[in-house]
Amino acid sequence: MKSIRFLYPEGRVKALTMSYDDGVFDDIRLIEIFNRYQIKATFHLNAGVMGQGKRIPESEICKVYDGHEISCHSYFHPFMERIPRAAMLNEILDCRKKLEALSGQMVRGMSYPMGTFNGEVKNVLRNTGIVYSRTTLSTERFGFPDDWLEWHPTCHHNSNILAKAEVFKNVQQNFSLFYVWGHSYEFENNNNWEMIEEFCAAMSGYENIWYATNIEIYDYVVALRRLEFSADCSLVFNPSAMDIWLSVDGAPVKVAGGAFCHLQ
Repeated sequence: MKSIRFLYPEGRVKALTMSYDDGVFDDIRLIEIFNRYQIKATFHLNAGVMGQGKRIPESEICKVYDGHEISCHSYFHPFMERIPRAAMLNEILDCRKKLEALSGQMVRGMSYPMGTFNGEVKNVLRNTGIVYSRTTLSTERFGFPDDWLEWHPTCHHNSNILAKAEVFKNVQQNFSLFYVWGHSYEFENNNNWEMIEEFCAAMSGYENIWYATNIEIYDYVVALRRLEFSADCSLVFNPSAMDIWLSVDGAPVKVAGGAFCHLQ
């Protein structure tokens, strides 16, 4: 029996993803930092309040978030579990439609406004094409959700992420995920922009880390979990269109989309 383990694209063993809410002007400075260190992020926006207060206007959305994922954060930012089902549907569908029209991207992800939700909210999300939604509950671990509509992050960025970065870099377990979330205005409020820059500098440039958006992580893991193996694990079929990577007896192997692969 061969030793088979899962890998990220190009045989990488770890991944980092970042997640920020509300679509405020401070995102511009944060994205400049992310781009400088080639780190990818997802930004969850409220389509119904763009341009209000400190929020980025509609006309700037495509330019500001270029190269990163735009995701849903509801239309008006309500407590989703406190409104009627019809209103929930409108909050998500109207947000998706507007963000997709502005960005040209398909919007399939979300984060919960105020971090609150219940089973009914999750059911609505399923019926409106949302495939994942981030919570605000930290796991303090480097793993994946059992339910993508309750995607708990590793931690908030104020939770000693510099120390966690060092722990993550030394983790030996394959297929680890470090997921950090927050609001970019917190860096301005707390006068600690240097912290996120130091974090990005510490985490960047590693060949064994995949720097990905939330939806890229979701799509890859879902495709990976669809792999079909023969009884003795000597043959694998990849039914998805996406290339998937495995470690076979310690060597990286690419399983091409739509193809069978002999694991020899």
